[in-house]
Amino acid sequence: MRPDEVPARSAPLFEGQHKAVYVVDERGRYFIARSGGTEAEVSVTEDAVSWFARLAAAARERARRGETSPLEVHMYRQRMDLPTLAQATGFWRWQVRRHLRPAVFARLRARSLARYAEALGLSAAQLRSLD
Repeated sequence: MRPDEVPARSAPLFEGQHKAVYVVDERGRYFIARSGGTEAEVSVTEDAVSWFARLAAAARERARRGETSPLEVHMYRQRMDLPTLAQATGFWRWQVRRHLRPAVFARLRARSLARYAEALGLSAAQLRSLD
C-alpha cells in the first residue's frame, strides 16, 4: 500500500482509535501509518456490534423471564461468545454453558464470580444485576 492509499476516514464506532498499517514509500521502505479502516472493515465491525447488541437484548429479556442468568447478558454486552468467555475465564465451555442457567449461577462461589467479573471488566455486584 502506498501512503496516498491509506484510508483516513475514522468511523465513530472506533471512538477515535486507529490501527497501524504497513506502507511502502517511494524508495521501497516500509513504515507504519495510521488508518481509520477501510469501508469493508467498518461495515463488518458495525454489523458485528449490532449483532451482539441484538443478542444482548434477547438475553436480557430471557433473563427477566428467569430463563437465563445475567452472565449471558454481560457476555454479549462485552462482545464475547461462549467460547471466548470460556477461554478468558479458564472455565470449560460446558461449565460456562451450565453457569448460564439461573439456578446454577445463583449458587456460584465468590471465586468463580470473581473470574467472570475480571474477564468481563465488571464487579461481582454488577455481574449479578441486569443493569
